[in-house]
Amino acid sequence: MGRVTERRRVIRIRDGAVSTRPDTLVAEEPLEIRLNGKPLAITMRTPGDDFALAAGFLVSEGVLGAAGELQNILYCAGATEDGVNTYNVVDVKTAPGVAIPDLTLERNVYTTSSCGLCGKASLDAVRTTARWQLDTSPDTPVRITPATLSALPDRLRSAQRVFERTGGLHAAALFTTEGELLDVREDVGRHNAVDKIVGRALQQGRLPLSSAVLMVSGRASFELAQKAVMAGIPVLAAVSAPSSLAVDLAQETGLTLVGFLRGTSMNVYAGEHRLTLDAAATTG
Repeated sequence: MGRVTERRRVIRIRDGAVSTRPDTLVAEEPLEIRLNGKPLAITMRTPGDDFALAAGFLVSEGVLGAAGELQNILYCAGATEDGVNTYNVVDVKTAPGVAIPDLTLERNVYTTSSCGLCGKASLDAVRTTARWQLDTSPDTPVRITPATLSALPDRLRSAQRVFERTGGLHAAALFTTEGELLDVREDVGRHNAVDKIVGRALQQGRLPLSSAVLMVSGRASFELAQKAVMAGIPVLAAVSAPSSLAVDLAQETGLTLVGFLRGTSMNVYAGEHRLTLDAAATTG
């Protein structure tokens, strides 16, 4: 099975001085996801947590929503012409009786590590029906303070073991509303990191994640907002900017969306009812 990191020789130039040295790089390999024996998608990912990644991907596609709907996930032996198991093909088998939604919509079956499901035919094709509705009432029990949110980026960074060695990974983490770290996953693709988080929760019977906060490195795309909603996560925070579609989806579903979370600064784009804010500071 592919390793998480690989070593490569590089030429290093610093202030005119030239030297050679080994460098640690994050590994990137394709993963083909099959559903009940039929090819569904290919994504470029960092090897590891492949079963969780596949399960989380199928949660976002509306195929899975509970551990009992998943029969098993296996690596496909003999995935190459010479019969060698590359550990780059997984087959997800659903439990008997699980209804499979129509996944025949026009799509680009190749998924890059950076853009996720950018090959969807249209916005409507991405707007799958969520199994759980987010609580949009003003008196929702899920509340978080700006101070707690401010501490999450540093806690996420300190939990990134591979990033410290490579500098080339995205990460996603689940926190409680008190800031306690529940889980963290890394991958070359931010959407893969989220799928690994959600897939592990599915396997452990913890969906919906209705009291969790999802923190991601990088930006908050529409796809990441969709994955949060599909997993029942009420709060999504990112260190960079959201897209306009991510904000639209958050406003439609009641997702709390926080961007540019850096130090004590942040922008709240939707779902401010879950933040404990000073009333005087929200005017103007």
